[in-house]
Amino acid sequence: MKKDLMEILACPLCKGSLELSIEEEDKKEIVRGSLYCSRCSISYPVEDTIPNLLPPELRT
Repeated sequence: MKKDLMEILACPLCKGSLELSIEEEDKKEIVRGSLYCSRCSISYPVEDTIPNLLPPELRT
């Protein structure tokens, strides 16, 4: 996931802003981390450079 994507990402449930936590990154992208919505208290994972913005009950 590119850091620039944060400008357009929003929580899929409440449309609130997301906070980025980076666990691993390379020169171009965030490889692993999470996106957190403080309104909903939900964390969305970033794995293999892909943010998973599915609601928790739909993730497998």
